Amino acid sequence: MNVSDKFVEILAEEGISDVFGIPGEQIMPLYKALSTSDINHILTRHEQAAAHAADGYYRSTGKIGVCIATASPGALNFTMAVATAYKDNVPILVITGDNELKYKGSDYFQTTPQVEIFKNITQDSYNPLNGTEALYVLRASLFALKNNPKGPIHINLSKDVLLSTEFEDFELCYLCEDDLSNISKAQELIDKSQKPLFILGAGAISQGQNIKGIAQKYNIPVTTTFHGKGIISEYEDINLGMVGARSTPRSKYAFENADCIIALGIKASERTFSEIPDNLIHVNINKDVLIGDYPIHGKVEDFLLNVNFKKVDWLDEILDIDNETAVEGIHDDLKPQAAIFEILNKFEDNIVVSDAGSHTTWTTLLKKSKKPGQLLFSGGLAPMGYGLPAAIGAYVASDEKIILITGDGGFQMNPQELATLKEYDLNVIVFILNNSEFGIIRQWQESFYDMNPYQIKLQNPDFVKLAASYAIDGVRVDNLDDLKLLLQKNLTGPLVVEVIVESEDVPLPK
Repeated sequence: MNVSDKFVEILAEEGISDVFGIPGEQIMPLYKALSTSDINHILTRHEQAAAHAADGYYRSTGKIGVCIATASPGALNFTMAVATAYKDNVPILVITGDNELKYKGSDYFQTTPQVEIFKNITQDSYNPLNGTEALYVLRASLFALKNNPKGPIHINLSKDVLLSTEFEDFELCYLCEDDLSNISKAQELIDKSQKPLFILGAGAISQGQNIKGIAQKYNIPVTTTFHGKGIISEYEDINLGMVGARSTPRSKYAFENADCIIALGIKASERTFSEIPDNLIHVNINKDVLIGDYPIHGKVEDFLLNVNFKKVDWLDEILDIDNETAVEGIHDDLKPQAAIFEILNKFEDNIVVSDAGSHTTWTTLLKKSKKPGQLLFSGGLAPMGYGLPAAIGAYVASDEKIILITGDGGFQMNPQELATLKEYDLNVIVFILNNSEFGIIRQWQESFYDMNPYQIKLQNPDFVKLAASYAIDGVRVDNLDDLKLLLQKNLTGPLVVEVIVESEDVPLPK
């Protein structure tokens, strides 16, 4: 047995059942070990797609996503997608191959400073120098991804390390670092509060049922960030909706009038807080993102176990506010928001993946989530091309029909993954909203730079024929009635639906 064999054995022991990647020379020993294992390998057509798929795998189910690439060309193709996961604190395991250790720092073929590059876009980037180190950092990384999930972790494996037969393996005794010293101060603020408010982010997903019970028992209203949607169903009165740049009327009122804001597992970006409230209790396992006067570095679960709440009486005044977010044009033929409205009505219980672009705004405004992971999109980095590979990852993780809403520009950043969709016969329905332009860029040009549209028009392929070239069924609709008729059918993937839509400006945050 060599290090590669043991490495794969540990992955399987730790519950890793699926990985995404592309083989290559320097990572080949690991692929040899994978080839005789029970781990399911999904062959993508580009390494960026493999990492986006691992990202979607985690976001849809909370299971650790794993992506694998060979040295330099393969590894560097990961960087966009790994940075995407890093910005949104998505815990994925990133494995890259490398040339033998003796070539590190040299100009040898396909040698680049991979670890130094990945240090900027991961929580940790490891370069083990022998077999024992390789197995140690794997176990430590998997523990951290499960118990202290701050973002991607990278392990760079030189070919000679992978082939080594000299190694030791051992179980870890490893505890998460935390600092709950501000709990007493936070408790004082909660005790004085008459109008407390929860803000939930992705870091609170595991405690959704517990938080719901507390919120309902003590009448404490709940709001969410983009990535906290569905932790408590958005059809429940206790959930006021999103807060921040895309605030609902009720959540805006509650945020402005709360005397104690309890933020659980949120990153606290500028899209949530334009200014830091002085009554903010901020709980996060990542101390680097903590803000405010009451920072608590630890798990949401531990915080909830160490504080007490009391019943309050201000939910009714919030519920008196009409919470409908007016979205104009949802019945107009054929505006993008009208198409998205019909698609979401048809597939309200499905996982919906969005790419980057104007369609993402309409989707986040119109989609209501009943549970976490029902709306996937990249928030912090927002690269075009995220949607299709993330939808592939979501399907592999969940084995449920996945709905992708993407634009013609974003889709063309990773269209080669239609081959992956077909090869594995994945039940993913791809809706391409085609307005033959980079719509959000045009809007910025016109609105903020007082310029005529420049370099935003797209000469698109025939997307139906493109799907057919991959042996995937495709259909085109160019009016609202035909879209409604299509959506009455029992649609299954792989399927590509091209929807011809008008050019339309999105409502900008106020």
